[in-house]
Amino acid sequence: MKKRLLWCGFTFAVVLLILMISTESNIIQRIPFLDVTTINGIRCYDEVSTTKSSLDFETNTDKLTSGRNIFFHETSCFGEEGLILNARQACAIESAARMNPSMTVYLLFISKSEFSNSTREIVRHLLNYSNVRIRHIDPQKYVKETPLDAWYTSGVLKKSHWPVSHMSDILRYLTLWKYGGIYLDLDVVVTSSLENLTNFAGAEDWDDVAAGVMGFDMSKLGRRVADACVRDLRKNFRGDVWGNNGPGVITRTLQKLCATTYARDMTTNRCHGFTVYPPSVFYPIHYKKWKKYFEIKDSNVTLKTLNKAKAIHVWNNLSKAEKVRVNSNVPYAVIARKYCPHVFNNCGKIF
Repeated sequence: MKKRLLWCGFTFAVVLLILMISTESNIIQRIPFLDVTTINGIRCYDEVSTTKSSLDFETNTDKLTSGRNIFFHETSCFGEEGLILNARQACAIESAARMNPSMTVYLLFISKSEFSNSTREIVRHLLNYSNVRIRHIDPQKYVKETPLDAWYTSGVLKKSHWPVSHMSDILRYLTLWKYGGIYLDLDVVVTSSLENLTNFAGAEDWDDVAAGVMGFDMSKLGRRVADACVRDLRKNFRGDVWGNNGPGVITRTLQKLCATTYARDMTTNRCHGFTVYPPSVFYPIHYKKWKKYFEIKDSNVTLKTLNKAKAIHVWNNLSKAEKVRVNSNVPYAVIARKYCPHVFNNCGKIF
């Protein structure tokens, strides 16, 4: 009897352990709590620059052409080693510039640091493209005279569990509100021209709209959506929910605009001219299957799927530790080799 009870207890413990591991793994994928950032990690948001940096975005001679701009943001703070831009991030920028030669591609960063020694070579290759601009922004100045001015100044971001990520959310909507154009995440590879796309976003799945690739122009519709997004962000910001302020904002905004709940029902007609592209266009591989980008098995099938997209999103939060050898033929390497060749061929042995 005792043996039976011990065996039952042991079996129960094993099953419970498996369930806990499975649940924890699922939570890690859905909510990246391991990347919680301390206030010290966003010190550059309030620092006064004491060193020279790249040209400030809003005080230089750049003339933004309405609707002809692509924006990336890097919201991390860097120390004495300098600002770091890794090869995959640089690939996103090169692919955007390469596939959209008549658009200006901006990398806007917050850190006051100069580029690190390891990054300067990558930046040199990016600046070989005449349509690439790398600029610095000061968050406190950037929000001035916008709907987010008083809200941001109140220090709400400092209460966030993921302030670096949530700053990226703030800047993507604010930049499109201020200037119009296209916003892209730094873990995207652009595989087609985006020049004819206006007032659009992409569905991550058939339920939700994602915020990694989207564009609002300066038309009445574009201004309506941009303004609604900024105001939703201000009203519904939550520092304790990782995705609430990025995909949550555009999803809620379009639910109201389109008068429907799910992305699959957000047709252009229902959305008054705003286009929500299906997952195959920007998110051809769902985040739960992100490893397909790095697997040689069934790579031909994966590449056929990727070749139908206008851009691919590689889910950096999940995939950043996955190594890609430049001589490999995993799908991510094949795509990068074609669409960001200068970066890919000059990044060393590991991409």
